Amino acid sequence: MNRDRQVPEDGTLTHEVVELRVHGVSGTSAETLLDHPVVIRVAGDDNAAFYRPRPGFGISDRPGGLKIEAYRWGALTAGATVRTLSLLFLLPFMLVNLAVWARPATGGAGGLIGPLCRLLAATLTAAFVLSVVGVSIDLVGWQCVGYQPCRAGRGYLAWLGSIPLGPRLAILALVPIAALRLLWWLGARSSRVFEAFPAVPGQARDALGEDRIDQPGFWSDAIVVRRLLTLHVAVGLGTLDTILLGAQIHLRPTPVVYVLFGAAWCLLAVAAVLLCRPARAVDEGPGRGPVDMRGVRRLRQATTVVTLLSLAYTVVPLEPEPPHGQLPGYEGAVAALIAVQAGLLIALTVTTWHQRRRSRAGTSLWLGGLAGPMLATAAVAAAYGFAAALVYRVADLLDRGDIPNPARPVRPGAPPLEPPVSYRWAALAGLAAIMVVAIAALWRIVATRRRRRRLAEQIVRRDFPDPPPEALAQRTAVREVVARAAFTEQLGPIFVVFLVLSLLGVAIVALDLIGIGPSELSRHLAGTDGQATTNLALATDAGIYVIGLVAVGIVVLGVVSYRSEGTRRSVAVLWDLGTFWPRTVHPFAPPCYAERAVPELAKRVSALARKGGVILSGHSHGSVLAAATLLQLPREVLPRVALLTHGSPLHRLYSRLCPAFLGDDVLHEVGDRVGWRWINLWRDTDPIGGPVFSAHWPGQPPRVPPPAGTVDRRLRDPVEVTVPPDDTVPPRIDQHWPYHTDPQYEAAVRQLAGRLDPDLLHLGPDR
Repeated sequence: MNRDRQVPEDGTLTHEVVELRVHGVSGTSAETLLDHPVVIRVAGDDNAAFYRPRPGFGISDRPGGLKIEAYRWGALTAGATVRTLSLLFLLPFMLVNLAVWARPATGGAGGLIGPLCRLLAATLTAAFVLSVVGVSIDLVGWQCVGYQPCRAGRGYLAWLGSIPLGPRLAILALVPIAALRLLWWLGARSSRVFEAFPAVPGQARDALGEDRIDQPGFWSDAIVVRRLLTLHVAVGLGTLDTILLGAQIHLRPTPVVYVLFGAAWCLLAVAAVLLCRPARAVDEGPGRGPVDMRGVRRLRQATTVVTLLSLAYTVVPLEPEPPHGQLPGYEGAVAALIAVQAGLLIALTVTTWHQRRRSRAGTSLWLGGLAGPMLATAAVAAAYGFAAALVYRVADLLDRGDIPNPARPVRPGAPPLEPPVSYRWAALAGLAAIMVVAIAALWRIVATRRRRRRLAEQIVRRDFPDPPPEALAQRTAVREVVARAAFTEQLGPIFVVFLVLSLLGVAIVALDLIGIGPSELSRHLAGTDGQATTNLALATDAGIYVIGLVAVGIVVLGVVSYRSEGTRRSVAVLWDLGTFWPRTVHPFAPPCYAERAVPELAKRVSALARKGGVILSGHSHGSVLAAATLLQLPREVLPRVALLTHGSPLHRLYSRLCPAFLGDDVLHEVGDRVGWRWINLWRDTDPIGGPVFSAHWPGQPPRVPPPAGTVDRRLRDPVEVTVPPDDTVPPRIDQHWPYHTDPQYEAAVRQLAGRLDPDLLHLGPDR
């Protein structure tokens, strides 16, 4: 094929070509995307749809047979209320689900990384259940209701005081069950609404195909999600059962409770074994599915039986000694779970580091390839930060703002509300991590400012070599925008600091297994006096408040993001990145919108290509959807397709963060599939997008030779720093948006349309 073919000078195409635009994160209206006042929906529904200009209103299509269409998928990432709540409650689940997709590119299935991430995800579900148990069963049912000062003036708790201890604990055990059921409902509902394309029989993901984003069925994980839902509910209920039965062993040890306790632990062990196994599809007659779904269903039935028996045993009235202190076994369970998580995180870090050493990635990776452990550690830190804030705030409410600690001994007659000391560790570690990371971020901004400005000066000097004196201020403003846009590449050391601090913080919590808390550690290691102990206790209190403020800040940020366009884009970049990948680790993570968007785009492009040519144009995150779509297209369709990306984070973010799935090898595969009919537009002022194959900064040699080296085209932004004769202000600095209004965008569309061979386009779908 002649790659230099251009559109004829009169602008008339000999074949029909459709430019299909795909927007980026945070979405935009179809009217804005198409630059047309009136549009009509030609396919799709309210969640995701394809639009075209309405004929007869304005300029419907460009002259010469080049048509335009837009795919609007923004509703797939949910609305303001859902996303704001998700930011708070589902953030740990999203982060651990993202961790498995950030593993190094080794050419295999990831080895132990998948099982380790799935086990770590299960511990987050257990931690969620333990935090709810800590509020409902421990603080309310065990520590508060038994004391008149705690029930005084609280009618909503007074009725529990008249119920015997056993039935009271059984009733309050329904709270964590309801919370787990809510997560189940959210996961199942999101799977039905957004992951609308079921897996083709026999094409669900297997252990050997996880590395290939072009694998048939890669974006069809309904079977995997259903399997994970069942296993995580079993883990959650098993955790609740062990807590209830452990308390009963302390109150009323009988052979029955020991048998039930052992059965609950056996169910947790079976769930852990099943989580280590990947979901594999085989022929099982009409109901094809994973080979171990039969075992998963049996586990669900057994878990239901054990839970019902545990509640029945707990509900039997008994007259034990009056409860004092914490619920027996609860604090040890929290500490043991955190110790298990510390072991899994260390194993994940070592495994990832080993695989990184033999990685086939040819580009620099974020955190030296340790992005997966960093995300997993962030998930654990966020989970316990929120748990500590929840448990301590409820304890603060119940004892009317007088939580006992070494700085505030328990008052006579007051309820002994004592949250687990592990949560105090989490608060102290969270406070230290937040402060150090904030300091590291400020230091990194200052330390790299001179170099970023020096490189930005080279760019503006090349673009605007001899500006008049009145344009110097605008030229300086452009230089500052370019320097700020380059800060994205300077975030690595900040994440390294966070990874190290979080790993240390989670690992040190294991000290609670031997009864050492923050204050005790101060006494034993440093020989400090009472004042130092008091100061440390006050520091942990401050950490709890800081974590609570961070949680509130996330909610506020979610609300503000729908009022401020700039804030919305910043939040959406992180959130849409986390929900782009399928839920193969944690079923309670926010739904994967790409499981609908990519197959839907592939189906639409295939249908349009059977009638003519298609230029798939993706902006920002839309370019990632476009690349994933091309990897799913049938081979016979590809000669009729070209790719236009602009403001694309394909290399700047995805290739470096997820090298096993969108690394340089995969990007070269995308180019090969479309015969290198690919143009990528980028700007130095863009903080998100960048080149895919060429160097980012001036003076650096190209990373790859042609044809990949010819894909990237740099756009000067702004076009000038002087005021045009017909204007009163200098041209605006576009940065990340828009690209499609730039004249060079139209030229790129025309060039790609000319590269599509009309002979191939007219051969029909059976070529």
